[in-house]
Amino acid sequence: MRLLISNDDGVFADGIRVLADTLVTAGHQVTIVCPDRERSATGHGLTLHDPIRAEVVHGIFHPDVQAWACSGTPADCVKLALGALLDSPPELVLSGINQGANLGTDVLYSGTVSAAMEGVIEGIPAIALSLTSFAHRDFGPAAQFAQHFLAAIARHPLPEPMLLNVNIPAVAAADIKGRIIARQGVRRYVDLFEKRIDPRGKTYYWLAGEVLEPIEHDEDSYQVLAEKLQQLPQFEALETIPTDVMAIQQNWITITPLQYNLTSPLGICHLTTWQNQSDLSA
Repeated sequence: MRLLISNDDGVFADGIRVLADTLVTAGHQVTIVCPDRERSATGHGLTLHDPIRAEVVHGIFHPDVQAWACSGTPADCVKLALGALLDSPPELVLSGINQGANLGTDVLYSGTVSAAMEGVIEGIPAIALSLTSFAHRDFGPAAQFAQHFLAAIARHPLPEPMLLNVNIPAVAAADIKGRIIARQGVRRYVDLFEKRIDPRGKTYYWLAGEVLEPIEHDEDSYQVLAEKLQQLPQFEALETIPTDVMAIQQNWITITPLQYNLTSPLGICHLTTWQNQSDLSA
């Protein structure tokens, strides 16, 4: 399979090296275009007012891996790869393996998820892979799961381009319970800004938020939506689907399908009803 791999941790990150080397050894054609330095929490930012540079990288990855280091954001990397660097489009875009979780609302800030989402925007299915620890350094189980997951996708192709957000618990392979389909949960932080003074006597602030876990009852609109959808036979089991935030704490590998269309179905229904019942001429 032709694969494009990117990340937000940069070209020297262990996660992308282990992932790329594992997949190329398994017989996949691997091309890397990733940031030349760490670009975590950049979201889906694009570089518009500065040039984007890309340099071929040697000596970091398996000899059969073709790699570029890009001066732009993770989304820039995938956009540049698809628009300028690759001779033909990949069959799948991968992002990661990220150092740290991308659970729940993290996906809105994540450069890892945004790199993968750029592939979906261009009509190519994508997978974002994250190891749920900033300290754990063993990316082997996550890379092995990615290899098996790609084989499953090859046998059962996705029906349409979508992003599969995968989080792997930072435990030994023997302690992983298995994989589970999960819905996006809510991850809340205590956002603490530390006020500091630089050597010139000027004030600056450093964001040092801490995650609040566990959240047993995520206050989102999902339950309301689930109640409506469960009236349809094909959606009867929605209520039993766990959130990624909760499932990862039980050592499950979580797989969450995401889309870039943020339209709220409940919002459409509510506004349509409101519009039909309200006098909008006033």
